[in-house]
Amino acid sequence: MRPPFLVAALAACVCLGRPLPAVAEAEVPRVIFDTDITGDCDDVLALAMCHTLADRNACELLAVTVSKDNPLTGPFVDAVNTFYGRPDLPVGVTRDPDAQARASRYLGIVESGVYPHDLRSNDTAEEAVFLLRRTLAAQPDGGVTIVSVGTATNLAGLLRSPGDALSPLAGPDLVRRKVALLAIMAGSFADPPDGRPHLEANVINHVAAMRFVADTWPDEVPIRWSGYEIGIALPYPRVSIAHDYASVPRHIVREAYLAHSGPDHDRPCWDQSSVLDAVFPHRGYFGLSRPGRVAFDADGRTRFTIDPDGRARDRHLVLDRGASARALEAIVQLSSQPPMRDANPR
Repeated sequence: MRPPFLVAALAACVCLGRPLPAVAEAEVPRVIFDTDITGDCDDVLALAMCHTLADRNACELLAVTVSKDNPLTGPFVDAVNTFYGRPDLPVGVTRDPDAQARASRYLGIVESGVYPHDLRSNDTAEEAVFLLRRTLAAQPDGGVTIVSVGTATNLAGLLRSPGDALSPLAGPDLVRRKVALLAIMAGSFADPPDGRPHLEANVINHVAAMRFVADTWPDEVPIRWSGYEIGIALPYPRVSIAHDYASVPRHIVREAYLAHSGPDHDRPCWDQSSVLDAVFPHRGYFGLSRPGRVAFDADGRTRFTIDPDGRARDRHLVLDRGASARALEAIVQLSSQPPMRDANPR
């Protein structure tokens, strides 16, 4: 369904005899959300954004894959999906032996009995790379946006995957055929004033996987990198956690935030920035660097080399000081938007 402002614009074009703008359903991103939802709570708010954007018909949410190892990741993601009225949304979990095992301050919420979910154990969840391949194979060519807000474990596994019954295409060719954009929260593109490089967590928690993705991701599929400095400039306001999640008596997003950060902390919006940019790339929330190439040193340091010809695969987000308030307010409103479907605890 097209939003009302777009319907009005089309009607105006018809009345004035102007050519209609090219509008197609394919302009709505079909999103796979790849997350390391274990340690930080920004993953939870970013997943909430994926759901509320889908509620607004701004995107189609296809699947969620998890890149870190914790036995409660699948059940927790399924509980969030059910909370937002999508209990059957596919969930995939990593079984990569090199994936980082991570404890969590908030995943245990799923064991409280408050939040319904059908996926009881990671043992019965799909394997993440299999789900990535299955989902991509079922989508139209060039129709998928992957939003990655964790380690690159699953992306590296996808690139290494051979052809199979789902698709004869090996991972790189499947990405070329099916993926329009990779929006990834990783790296650091503005070193602190003291000159020391920041070794960003999504990189150093599985350096080999992130280096492999940066080195081998197909050149034909653009990557938009949201660096550490973007999230730091967008602190999620604690007042929103205190007041904006009262649509239901128990809210899984609010509880996860409080379990992780407590009531007196404004947590940076690292992961939410990639979701916002992936779904609304042309709304001016973020600027973009010149095209170039991202690489990572063995210790996880980010390297970005500008392409003088302007044709390279990678660009990283840039946040203008005057635009930060607008981007943050969009993140707050989308994170706290009440679920549209009645599948929530009362």
